[in-house]
Amino acid sequence: MKKPQKKLVPKKTQPRSSSSSNLAAFKQTFADRVRAVVRKIPQGKTMTYGEVARKAGKPLAARAVGMIMSKNFDPTVPCHRVVRSDGKIGGYNRGGPSKKIELIMMERYLVSQ
Repeated sequence: MKKPQKKLVPKKTQPRSSSSSNLAAFKQTFADRVRAVVRKIPQGKTMTYGEVARKAGKPLAARAVGMIMSKNFDPTVPCHRVVRSDGKIGGYNRGGPSKKIELIMMERYLVSQ
């Protein structure tokens, strides 16, 4: 005696995307969260790359935060307010470390007035 065959009904699924585009979407989402955290740093204050990474949801991604900040040219993201945890200032893509120090000191002066 033959077993009855199951009827095949196609599932309703979303189209699959390639793994590389999933990875790009993940990085973009993290980068957006990083930029949102940095936008919230008050004038005259700083945060470390690690603190930004933790607030953005990836506590071990301090180096990724540095990479995101190094490629940031959005003037609404005050990337000069993000510094290294070892006490050094870190890089700044809009004029180098000396410009970064100048901006932080200027903001601290303005806040103290």
